[in-house]
Amino acid sequence: MKTRDFSGFEKKIGYKFKDTGALKMALTHSSCNKEKNTKHQDNERLEFLGDAFLDAIIGEELFRRLPQGSEGKLTKTRALVVCEKSLADVALRYDLGDYMYMGHGEETAGGRHKNSILADAMEAVIGAIYLDGGYEETKNFVLRSFEEILKDAEGGRLFSDFKSEVQELMQKIDKHAALYYETEKEEGPAHDKTFFVHLSCDGKILGRGKGKSKKEAEQNAAKSALNELKRRENIDVL
Repeated sequence: MKTRDFSGFEKKIGYKFKDTGALKMALTHSSCNKEKNTKHQDNERLEFLGDAFLDAIIGEELFRRLPQGSEGKLTKTRALVVCEKSLADVALRYDLGDYMYMGHGEETAGGRHKNSILADAMEAVIGAIYLDGGYEETKNFVLRSFEEILKDAEGGRLFSDFKSEVQELMQKIDKHAALYYETEKEEGPAHDKTFFVHLSCDGKILGRGKGKSKKEAEQNAAKSALNELKRRENIDVL
């Protein structure tokens, strides 16, 4: 892979890497290896690391900002703050997609603008900052990057997490209800898949959804089920 100048990206995120190798790995999508049959280190391991620290940092901050919040409220709010859309919004603010390495097929399919790819890479960047600069630098970066989203969380202005909503509603209808998400099929080439998912309870399908990632498809299936359940229970659909 060609060497890329990351100084513009470092300026945007407000952090300068001592080892740009960690940043390069964070910005390398797995499609590079799959398409070119190479063994460059992609960002999947760093994504795992970043996800763990993001959860911890946002969890601690919500604990501080929402002193009256119950455990359930804090858990739900954190899920909204660190969800795919929030991460992708932060990545777009930093023009992260412009700096990524990815296979030609993924790029031509719009990979630099896909929420799922941007969100994963954003978590990988968080992991890279931790390895390069330690916990305090990581915490400062996360809180700076998610400040507006955290303010929305405090004010109850975050977008809906349909999976959490449908779970809560089903618990009110039947406290023993168990929900299952199942992928029915996948369509399209590896670099541009569409996932089809249904949500069921006790063998009955409650809703179906599709999306460019399994997470998106599950959210859409939950939204479909939520609207149907609210109609059945005569609850206003917001």
